[in-house]
Amino acid sequence: MSELQAFFTQQPILWIAVAALFGLLVGSFLNVVINRLPVMMEREWRRECQLLLAGDATQAGPADADEPFNLIRPRSCCPHCQQPIRAWQNIPLLSWLWLRGRCARCRSPISWQYPLVELASAALAGLAAWQFGPTPYALAVFLFTWALLAAAVIDLKTQLLPDSFTLPLLWLGLLLPLLLPDYHLSLQDAVLGATFGYLALWSVYWLFKLLTGKEGMGYGDFKLLAALGAWLGWQMLPLVILLSALAGSVIGLAMILLLRHDRRIPIPFGPYLAVAGLVALYLGEPILAAYLGGVT
Repeated sequence: MSELQAFFTQQPILWIAVAALFGLLVGSFLNVVINRLPVMMEREWRRECQLLLAGDATQAGPADADEPFNLIRPRSCCPHCQQPIRAWQNIPLLSWLWLRGRCARCRSPISWQYPLVELASAALAGLAAWQFGPTPYALAVFLFTWALLAAAVIDLKTQLLPDSFTLPLLWLGLLLPLLLPDYHLSLQDAVLGATFGYLALWSVYWLFKLLTGKEGMGYGDFKLLAALGAWLGWQMLPLVILLSALAGSVIGLAMILLLRHDRRIPIPFGPYLAVAGLVALYLGEPILAAYLGGVT
């Protein structure tokens, strides 16, 4: 045990506070990722399409004449008046509260997404710190929960589940049994979880498509459930699928009846998978133990 780990072990409240504060900072960065990554993906798709249509990449010309756009450039600005965001206006949560949720220049409202994502990121980090202590596994869970948070919000906004979240999450879940001593899963359970997770939704997808001729979900959902299976093990997959399906059914029906959501517009499934995965991470074993105990 390192000196820093021993210190935080003796000061658990400080460890949770530091984790939550760091989660707040990460949440600010996640907002950048949530807003910019889908645009970056669309630009990359457009560039690839231009190259394909041109036939010869050497004669295709500039694939995208727009300004550089990534997670660093250009500087963050108000989407209404294009005023660059100053450093003091970019302090997680505090700046939003100080500005009362409005742009400092044009007074246009700032989306609730920003404080909510920052708060969720801090809360998830604090919860992991409290549950798992100052351990390497807690650091891994930080990454797990932050990736799920960003992927869920992106899917909710754009109906996209980027491979840049689902695939690294999958591979990290498969590597952890090899990297961490006394890990709660064997490599075999992680591999089976990833395999069964992918095949479960892949089978539902093709069955639905054969019966209706329509696509009921995207391949990103398969990859996300595979990642959850790698982290949680194949034993948790029925619980994750049940919880996500139940949440999707209840919320989807409520949106149709109360909000008059158009039934022809698909509702993303990724957020329900993410929530179900987090529930299974913290409460899966007690739920399964209670169920198996009731069965026996």
